[in-house]
Amino acid sequence: MAKGVTFKNRRNFLRNVGLTTTASFALLAVGCKKDDEVAVGVNLGSNDIGILNYAYALEQLEAAFYTQVIATPYSGISTAELSLLTDIRDHEIIHREFFKVALGTNAIQALEVNFSAIDFTSRASVLGTAKVFEDTGVAAYNGAGKLIKDGGYLLLAGKIVSVEARHAAAIRDLLSPLSISFAGDDIIDTNGLDAAKKPADILAAVQPFLTTKLNGSNLPTS
Repeated sequence: MAKGVTFKNRRNFLRNVGLTTTASFALLAVGCKKDDEVAVGVNLGSNDIGILNYAYALEQLEAAFYTQVIATPYSGISTAELSLLTDIRDHEIIHREFFKVALGTNAIQALEVNFSAIDFTSRASVLGTAKVFEDTGVAAYNGAGKLIKDGGYLLLAGKIVSVEARHAAAIRDLLSPLSISFAGDDIIDTNGLDAAKKPADILAAVQPFLTTKLNGSNLPTS
């Protein structure tokens, strides 16, 4: 299947990117001291390290979701859909591990997820949730881009969000085949730009899917 081949090529690309960039990414991060934990929730930190932990938290959530999707496929799943969702799972795991290695001792802990509201036996529930996660991820990276000070980090975030956007389009295509949903008015504005949201809004949106409380109070806002 053409889509499957495309996603596998992207997966190989991401693996190569991880091999060639993680070392330099880690060197940039290693000089930054981890922010002290605050009383309420896991403190994501401040400055660029805080934004990287913010992205790491989102990638942990997505990786856990797709891992569960593949472990317990929904009723009636087709071979093509299983292949596509498996590729997306692998991409999210690559993203998660990339941030974990790059952040080193600055990385937040492994998060506990709460998927009690998702019916993993239902195609509509799984793909509907996937749509929410992918659209949220794209909006999160778009909104965080202006907060990143280091050019190297910004370049890497740009590469990752481009893959997340492809995921979002693929999921929307599964839900509404042969439609323009992949670039619908709910995500693309009149200027042809994708949605961008602040970290505070994204954290509020994903918190119901996490048992671990996240604290982004020290994240940059400008």
